Amino acid sequence: MQVVHFPESPRPKWPQPIAALGNFDGLHRGHLKLLERVRREAGERGGTPVAMTFDPHPPRVLRPDKAPPLLMTLDQKLEGFERAGMQGVAIVRFTADLSRWEPEVFVETVLVDWLRVAEVCVGANFLFGRDRSGTFTLLRAIGEHCGFRTEKIDPIRYKDFVVSSTRVRHLVAEGRVDEAGALLGHHYFLDGTVVTGDGRGRTLGFPTANLATTNELLPAFGIYATIAIIDGVHHRSVTSVGVRPTIGDGRVTVETYLLEGSPDLYGARVRLAFVQWLREERKFDGLEPLRVQMADDCAQAAALFRQIAV
Repeated sequence: MQVVHFPESPRPKWPQPIAALGNFDGLHRGHLKLLERVRREAGERGGTPVAMTFDPHPPRVLRPDKAPPLLMTLDQKLEGFERAGMQGVAIVRFTADLSRWEPEVFVETVLVDWLRVAEVCVGANFLFGRDRSGTFTLLRAIGEHCGFRTEKIDPIRYKDFVVSSTRVRHLVAEGRVDEAGALLGHHYFLDGTVVTGDGRGRTLGFPTANLATTNELLPAFGIYATIAIIDGVHHRSVTSVGVRPTIGDGRVTVETYLLEGSPDLYGARVRLAFVQWLREERKFDGLEPLRVQMADDCAQAAALFRQIAV
């Protein structure tokens, strides 16, 4: 998969680019439907399936004080694009100046002159250009004039609401990671490196791996059944997210305990997938009640994992 950047990269020489446009934070089921449409159309037309996204996330530039925490890092998003079958990714550098471009200028400069798209696919709520004034209707009209096709993909619904990155963020922030996973089509996950902790878990009989992550959005403070993926191997685990009120010093930590036992993981890269909330974080009257509760947490997670495939 080739990654190019606008405006830094020269025009990519992709035959018949079929491009999906969007921010794609989280790569949820609605995004995946859009990417699948692009991949399938490119296959039928002998074209190149391409995802076009923006970096930084536009709210970081337009309203930084209200910008939401992102569900994915850029590297995780690129990995997801490749997994979805994209052969190219075009990353548009989003700036205050770009945000003031009229929709027609953006289409003609980026999509036509630089990318030379054969077709553009967007989600139902995609808006672009100055003051988000560019609509699908306008995009289609410009496409008819400039010689590319346009397609709008209807949203996916889950229960009574539309699948969206905003909805996923709310669910993760509330600890409802199983529902977030249903919208994403995969477990919500963090990537990080195991760093040295204070060793308190080991003294309690539950040696934990402390994860330093660059992901912005942590699930709500609490205890979770999780899957720790290390060197491609899936390990059933229990994870604490929070400040460890019984033994902590107020710092927010992400600590995971492998149910099959914890080898020396210092320095290891870990993908931590959140399966289900187990309980809230709370303070105990001493180490023994905490140890008893940790054993119960592990038993509860083990029972859950006996019912599902890991």
